Amino acid sequence: MVLAAVAFDLDGTLFDHQTAARQGLRAWASDLGATWDEELATAWTTAEARHFTAWREGHISFAEQRRRRLRDVLPLIGHPVGDDEELDAVFEGYLAAYQRAWCGYPDVQPALDELQQAGLATAVLTNGNTAQQNDKLAHIGLLGRVGPVLTSETLGVAKPAIGAFHALCEYLGLVPQQVLYVGDDHAVDVVGAAAAGLHVVHLDRVSAGTPSGASRIETLADLAAVAEAM
Repeated sequence: MVLAAVAFDLDGTLFDHQTAARQGLRAWASDLGATWDEELATAWTTAEARHFTAWREGHISFAEQRRRRLRDVLPLIGHPVGDDEELDAVFEGYLAAYQRAWCGYPDVQPALDELQQAGLATAVLTNGNTAQQNDKLAHIGLLGRVGPVLTSETLGVAKPAIGAFHALCEYLGLVPQQVLYVGDDHAVDVVGAAAAGLHVVHLDRVSAGTPSGASRIETLADLAAVAEAM
């Protein structure tokens, strides 16, 4: 069956969340009078992964996953952990610093050009808050450029559940075998999309390796050639 569309993850694929988070954390820690170091960065990343997963699985609200991240990290820098309202105010400081550091990857626009010249539709399927994910795309010049944006918040189902990928295909009016999904998170993007019957490419920007037999690239500059071979 002929490939008709390429859909992308957002964070770590089109949007450089890691750089923005690290730079935002550094600025935010400074604002709180704390010292940024790798230990703090690791603690923040670990807390983010744990509590974002709990939100993705529907156990807590989006606001609560932010508060839990702060409850894990604030004691490490000697900052008091207040009530929910106080935690929300503290997180706004991090969020502002994070937003100032928002950035994309230089290989994205050329890759989109190649795919669209090949006649392939494009889209985004992302786990995240709809407003924030759209704001990210707008900031890096991709909103309206990369096609429809589907979020777990609006779909009511999150990756790696096959329902999220099937909802993407249904929205595009295609069957899974006509869609290629590209993402950086092997467990969430690659395993989930493959289980749903989509073609899959693991975008391994950090050269971590691909545990399964899925196609693997380290830059989106190689994506068009992989898609053409499918």
